[in-house]
Amino acid sequence: MLSCKHLIGPLLNRQFQRHASGITAQLLEQRYVELAQPDGQRLKYPSIWLRDNCQCPECFHAETRARKSHWERGPLHVQAKRVNYDEKSQQLIVNWEDAHNSSYDLEWLQERDFGQQSRQRYLNEVYKPPVQLWGKSQFGEVTREFSYDDVLKQDSVLRDWLEALAVQGFALLHGAPHDTEVARHLAERIGHIKRTTYGDVFEVKSKPNAKNYAYLMTPLPLHTDMPYYEYKAGINILHTLVQSSSPGGANMMTDGFFIADKMRREHPDYYEVLRTVPVNWFDIGHDGDAGKPFHSLWRAPVICLDVDGQFARINQNTTKRDSRFTVPLDQAMSWYEAYDKFLQLAQAEAVEFKTRAGDVFVFNNLRMLHGRTAYEDSPDNKRHLIGAYVDWDIIYSKLRTLKFPNASN
Repeated sequence: MLSCKHLIGPLLNRQFQRHASGITAQLLEQRYVELAQPDGQRLKYPSIWLRDNCQCPECFHAETRARKSHWERGPLHVQAKRVNYDEKSQQLIVNWEDAHNSSYDLEWLQERDFGQQSRQRYLNEVYKPPVQLWGKSQFGEVTREFSYDDVLKQDSVLRDWLEALAVQGFALLHGAPHDTEVARHLAERIGHIKRTTYGDVFEVKSKPNAKNYAYLMTPLPLHTDMPYYEYKAGINILHTLVQSSSPGGANMMTDGFFIADKMRREHPDYYEVLRTVPVNWFDIGHDGDAGKPFHSLWRAPVICLDVDGQFARINQNTTKRDSRFTVPLDQAMSWYEAYDKFLQLAQAEAVEFKTRAGDVFVFNNLRMLHGRTAYEDSPDNKRHLIGAYVDWDIIYSKLRTLKFPNASN
């Protein structure tokens, strides 16, 4: 795609060249290179970025898609001295002051345009699909349902399922067999399971002397799993092996990003408190498999943003919120007021539905608050779910390989 050669002979300080296609290349102030296209679009690149991304064999190792250069002898002080656009090869040619020559395919440059629209298109189509926020009234519209077998056997359905998890934040699968390995099979269809202190797969059922609140038959309030992990589990895969025949045992769910957005619009002061005040989330116990003790602790606000200011993570778990609140005294009262408003809104927007045996409820654990209504087991009917986690790094990677099977650097 790219090549570069050493040049011999004098190079001009500034060059402007026009070709039959109407594309022109111009060097601006030794800092930028601009391509003007016939449709009026102008592509502008920092010259240092062009040198940094030269992909000739001397500069770039194609098989590993890695730069060879070390920054200490990198391009910061190497200036471009001449640029031109070659119509025949459809390449931008850059001659450097150290007698190096780089060429860049027009299509490659267009894909890496620094313009706002191009950058946003890459973020939306390649990096992460934009989320669709939803409230209780939109639940029916955003619900995506899939066949368990189709997800396992058809890549196109797998892609649609993963996109639903990324965009709407949840999906329902039907037709799973009465098999304790269903959650594992789905996780491994994506990539691999995230192992936690509760194992690689876990059971959700009533247990004597329960060590986790989820293992009781009492109502399970709206929450996210594992806020006490710095690298919190990405999605939760819950396979209903046996559903309760009692009136209870229904799933509850609220879009946490929707609530955060509502807080930002309608209660901005409370929103800022929940975005900035760190909370201590904790879990103390023993690993179910090996009996090894663990003491997990992570400090983070309820509402977390990413580098672009978008919602990235909601932390909420009343049962795992530490009594140690390590913030200044004057922040504690305002936090409780904001937290109360958040939970009030979340409860008002909660949807309720009851899965059946063979259903798999999968949701974004960084975004969705989930819970469960109380239920009662009987000697011949004991509610039993099998769960597993997968990290979003693994999910997004799989989604990109499905969308762009021939992707290059």
